[in-house]
Amino acid sequence: MNSPPRSRTGWKTVLGLALTAVMLFPVYWMLNVSFTRDQDMRKSPPDLFPVHATLDGYRAVLDQQLPYLGTSLVIGLGTVAVTVVLSAPAGYALAKLRPRGGGVIGFLLLVAQMIPGIIMAMGFYAIYLQLGLLQSVPGLIVADSTLAVPFAVLIFTAFMSGIPGELLQAAQMDGAGPLRTFRSVVLPMSRNAVVTVSLFAFLWSWSDFVFASTLAGGGAHEPITLGIYHYIGNNNQEWNAIMATAVVASLPATVILVLAQRYVAAGVTAGAVKD
Repeated sequence: MNSPPRSRTGWKTVLGLALTAVMLFPVYWMLNVSFTRDQDMRKSPPDLFPVHATLDGYRAVLDQQLPYLGTSLVIGLGTVAVTVVLSAPAGYALAKLRPRGGGVIGFLLLVAQMIPGIIMAMGFYAIYLQLGLLQSVPGLIVADSTLAVPFAVLIFTAFMSGIPGELLQAAQMDGAGPLRTFRSVVLPMSRNAVVTVSLFAFLWSWSDFVFASTLAGGGAHEPITLGIYHYIGNNNQEWNAIMATAVVASLPATVILVLAQRYVAAGVTAGAVKD
């Protein structure tokens, strides 16, 4: 089989690199501004590199934003735990136990993802107002989990559908019930799906602003999205500190995404091809 000419692949590579550079330029500019001195912010033309780099912005982040980062970390990990605990058994039931009405449940899960977040936030606000959960970390964990669980159930269902039935039958012949089979056979084989679901749940909760501003605004425990929002409002001239806050807030999600990317690729494409 003849390979494509080098000229044809060469321009595609150049085009891909150019598009990647365009998409990543805002990230680079965020880094550049985070190291730029206040007196250099309004230079014309601006410096493409931080010629007189400063760490003042990052010092401001460490002084003022760490509580917000800690709250976001707790909310993110809590959302991951709730999402996996609820969605993994649900995905197993839909994929292997075939409950009556499973097709309807799957359709409702798709519909649930189409509901605008602000509508859900208003509903949560009315409920939390009665339960006393406004401005609380558990309230935000539950709210963020409602976004992640429907997607997670669909991912687990697709992945677990590809697990050979012979393995489950062998476990049943050894005396394992549905719960033991799920815990000892299905869940260990679903590592890629668990990592995928955990990553997306963490990213959704980490970057959430609608639920945070509606349900936790003004409270003692606010996530980093509100921390950045308040910081921009109070320090609209200190752009190096604002961009440094954005850089620090992006680091946890970036590191997790880089470490988990190969598991995510396998988890998302699971169930797409049948043998």
